[in-house]
Formats: sequence, structure tokens, C-alpha cells
Amino acid sequence: MKRVFMNETIKDVLIIGAGPAGLTAAIYTSRELHSTLVLEKMMAGGLPASTHLIENYPGFPDGISGVELMAKMKAQALRFGAELREFSDVKSLERTQDGVFVVDIGSEKISAKTVVIASGSVPKILGISGEVELRGKGVSYCGTCDGPFFVDMDIAVIGGGNSGLQEGEFLLKFVKHLTFVEYLPYIPGSKIIQKRLLETGKVSFLPNHRVISIDGENAVESITVEPRNGNEQFNIEVAGVFIYAGFDPNAGFSEGLVKLDKNGYIKTDERMRTSTPGLFAAGDIRSKTVRQITGATSDGTIAAVEAGLFLENDIR
Repeated sequence: MKRVFMNETIKDVLIIGAGPAGLTAAIYTSRELHSTLVLEKMMAGGLPASTHLIENYPGFPDGISGVELMAKMKAQALRFGAELREFSDVKSLERTQDGVFVVDIGSEKISAKTVVIASGSVPKILGISGEVELRGKGVSYCGTCDGPFFVDMDIAVIGGGNSGLQEGEFLLKFVKHLTFVEYLPYIPGSKIIQKRLLETGKVSFLPNHRVISIDGENAVESITVEPRNGNEQFNIEVAGVFIYAGFDPNAGFSEGLVKLDKNGYIKTDERMRTSTPGLFAAGDIRSKTVRQITGATSDGTIAAVEAGLFLENDIR
């Protein structure tokens, strides 16, 4: 039986998630000398760390890779004394009667006076035939990770939002031709990236279409696509399929402590406060309309300042 024990030291601030929001919060809280622990399910950096080039983060006129930007944020948080524990998956979050938060990571339970949930979101699974069966055999959710496997091949990207377009630019370094399939009747992603993609002569856009299945025996061979106007289905031969069809919130561990919107994102006020005192949320996990790195860092800043005020006033 795995031993589970309670950490005797109560942290001032526990941050769940080491993406832009979580790392920014850690920079602020640790710089104010609040004992700060950041728990990250995977490696620090979150989704931006898998983005080839970020062009809209202020201060980098020529752009910066997602890996480099997030490495800088991580280093800055650690410099001020924040503790980071990667590959620590939060199983549950509870609040005791005396107002202390307890996080269960499976091998250990950790206590904290305040918590900032910055756990972000995960790529949405389409649920179509072939998606699970061919994952790792041509189906991918990370162009930066898997693009080099598709040199001089035709591939498809499902989803024409900013994530899909940005990864598409990276994939064009390797692939022969790239087809974007978008459910909406228009391509919702950045117009300037669309322009650059079309200028390569290696890209096709299929708005107002849905992918019915990903086809192949031992590897991806094609996709079956259907126009939303009801015309007949047709096949597109591709060796790879990269899926960027939106995201699902990663907030299951906070059930019962926070109010959620209809899509499962955490509701907060403008001060990042949730419905539970001392519990804050920041970044893509929040219920909001715009999800960008700049917004996540802003959320993280506000959540950190508010957590500090909570600690100073000892409101429990």
C-alpha cells in the first residue's frame, strides 16, 4: 500500500499549474517572501511551451519560441524562491473547517493557506473513428513535437484557430502540403498568419467542413470529410493528422469548491476570487472570452496580489 502522509509545513501559497498564469503568480508571491509551491502535472510551461513561435507577447518584436519564453518565466520564479514540483498530478483539493486547503497528489497531501488554480486546459478529443486507434501512428496534438516525422508528406490540421495556424506554420518547415479543415464557415484564426500560409502555395483551407473519420490500418492513410451543407463525403489522402479543435478545462479536482460555467470553466470576479475564500483562479481555467498568454500573466498577477492581501488579513 502506498504511504500517504500530510506535509507538516503549511505553505502560504500553493499554485496548481506551471503555465504563464501559474508561473507569473509564483514570481509575485515568492518575491513578496510568501512561501510558494507550484505543482505541475507535466513539465513546466503549459501549452505555450509546445508553440513554435509566439509573435504577440510584448517585448519580443521578432517573436520568441514558446519553450524559451516559458523557460524564462520558470527561471524568474525560481530565482525569487518559488518551489516547483513537476509531474505532480493533483487528485483532489479540499478545505478544512479551519480554512486550510489540502491538496492530494497521490503520494502526499500538501497543506496551504491559499491556493491559486492555474491548471489551464487540455486539447479536446474529437471522438471520431480512428482518432484513438491511430494516435501516435499519424494522429498528433503537437506539431512542434511530431512535425519532423512528416518530411515531404501531405498532412491535415483539424481546426483553423490560432493554435492550429501557429502550429501549421511550423509544420510547413517539413511537410509537402497542408490542408486545414475547419468546422466554422470561416477560418477564425489570425488573418496575418492566414496570409503568410497562403503565400507559401503549400496550404489549402476547407472551412464549413467536418472530419468524419481518420482512416488507415497501421498508420494514418486518409481522412473522410463531409461538407456541412449536406453534400457527399470525400477522402483526402494524408500521412498525418494534427488536431486543434479547442480545449477542455482541467478543473475536475476542484469540484465542490468553485462555481463553474456551462463549459466547466471556473467563475471568478475581477480580483480572481472564486466562490471559496482564499481560493483563486487564473489563466485559461477561468471563465472568460479571450485566452491569450498576456491575459494569463495578467490573471496570475492579480491572483498573486489578492492571495497576498488574503494572507495579510488572515481571512479564514
